[in-house]
Amino acid sequence: MEQKILEEMNQLSTKLLKGYETFNQIKEVQIAQSPKTAIYKEDKLTLYKYDRETEPTYKTPVLIVYALVNTYKMLDIQPDRSYIQNLLGAGLDVYLIDWGNPTKVDKFLSIDDYVNGYINNCVDFIRKKNRVEKINILSICQGGTLSVIYSSLYPNKVKNLVTHVTPIDFSTNDGLLFRWSKDMDFDKLVDGFNGLIPGEFLNQGFDMLKPMMKVQKQQTLTNSLDDKDKLMNFLRMEKWIAESPDQAGQCFKEFMQDLYQKNKLIKGELEVGGKKVNLKNLTSNLLNIYATEDHLVPPSATIPLNDVVGSTDKELYSFKGGHIGVFVGSKSQKELAPAVTQWLKKRD
Repeated sequence: MEQKILEEMNQLSTKLLKGYETFNQIKEVQIAQSPKTAIYKEDKLTLYKYDRETEPTYKTPVLIVYALVNTYKMLDIQPDRSYIQNLLGAGLDVYLIDWGNPTKVDKFLSIDDYVNGYINNCVDFIRKKNRVEKINILSICQGGTLSVIYSSLYPNKVKNLVTHVTPIDFSTNDGLLFRWSKDMDFDKLVDGFNGLIPGEFLNQGFDMLKPMMKVQKQQTLTNSLDDKDKLMNFLRMEKWIAESPDQAGQCFKEFMQDLYQKNKLIKGELEVGGKKVNLKNLTSNLLNIYATEDHLVPPSATIPLNDVVGSTDKELYSFKGGHIGVFVGSKSQKELAPAVTQWLKKRD
């Protein structure tokens, strides 16, 4: 027994020494390196167009609408695990909204500002630039919810809508986040942070949803110390998490109260900018993707979308994996991204 313990300690010492040497070799951790050009700016928002070496083979441009939580960079975490590179490689003309980092002056931004303001302005910019009546929207998580609202209010501007792990029916109790949110006082929470919810605070909340995740991360880090490629994979993901932006308090409060607590969207009771959001008005072709092991947005929150929209061409796609694995896992690169691009190609 003592001999075995000594051997394990020696192995760990060797790994730690190798890890120290590997860390000294790392000068910078880079993510989201796919070339892109800023073509439109408004307040903190930047609209990017990804550079292409060849002409796109799809007629309809696609706009990526990411969540306000975290950043879009997870979609382009590294060259061999880049959802965006898959879209570009398939021949799509890809645009993306970078929401930027809200500050105190942005604390009163509402869902109306994001939907009827920012998203609509970006859509109109792309429509005009490409001389098309409708564009494709590819949306992620909370960005999917905002895109569903947008597509319901502006059905004549959206040709194809692809939603990934998007919460729509907030009545579910399958996820801890959905259970916790029903009893929280978001007025006091937003006031307590003076109208700007820190990104670090939200990350701490996400950590609490899976308490053992930190232990697993420590194990992953330890096991990666003597393998530079694995270590870089780990550090890239940690950098993405660390860059989480703050949230405009008004929009955050509306999202949590009107959707998580009152479930107004699927009930047909949500008003945005003085207009009632009727999901039956969403008539664009719809591809609704959910992850079977998603602990943040469980399938029961996503699947009902197909039952309430007015689309005649609508499809439900089940991805075996978790919330983040939808985009960064090897299965995503081999299976999901090609399936999405083929779905769009058939409707181009």
